[in-house]
Amino acid sequence: MIFKKIVLLANSRKHAGRCLAGRETDDGKILGWIRPVSDRVGEELSEKERELEDGSDPQVLDVLRVPLLNAKPHACQTENWLIDIGYYWSKIDTLNWHQASKLAEKPGTLWVNNDSTYNGKNDQILQQTAAGLSSSICFIRVNSLALHVLVPGAAWGNMKKRVQARFSFNGTDYWLWVTDPKIERTYLAGDPRVEHVGECLLTISLSEPHEKSPGIFYQYKLVAALLVCP
Repeated sequence: MIFKKIVLLANSRKHAGRCLAGRETDDGKILGWIRPVSDRVGEELSEKERELEDGSDPQVLDVLRVPLLNAKPHACQTENWLIDIGYYWSKIDTLNWHQASKLAEKPGTLWVNNDSTYNGKNDQILQQTAAGLSSSICFIRVNSLALHVLVPGAAWGNMKKRVQARFSFNGTDYWLWVTDPKIERTYLAGDPRVEHVGECLLTISLSEPHEKSPGIFYQYKLVAALLVCP
């Protein structure tokens, strides 16, 4: 068992649990990504598996000490580490938005931008293509972002609302679904609408493969955390 200190940059919903991820920090240096995972098929973390000693849930921008067993990468999810369930996580500190903004990465693009879903834009990647990528998560800063509250399944009788982030990054437009539960709780209240929230920090993550048609699998770009500039 080893402990890793990370700045938590995602705590998003996944199956019946959560997907957490952050950047490792050591003596003030910011290192690579770590995504703590369970040994279940979906690798999501339960409430008990991620809880702090006081029973609370880790929050985005917390600096945490996380007990891990070993690296567990697969395909493009090179950041995965198996957690040690015999120890609590511990909180060391919390960053503010401006401190976190210094961690923003500057990729030229959000992986591959040649495919879109019906309701999205540049939001899906063929699994075979995604398997060749060297990462599955990044943290970026965007100058302007709009949140669209939509009912994407209305034509098929599904009246559940979803939140979509629309923004431009390095000259490319993206329409991506939000899986940040705090943002969802705030913006799913009320009617479908568009709200312009301005400058933001975003954690973008690639989903697990999903079968879109028989034998054809895609991975989706998701907004796993969204932090609006105060």
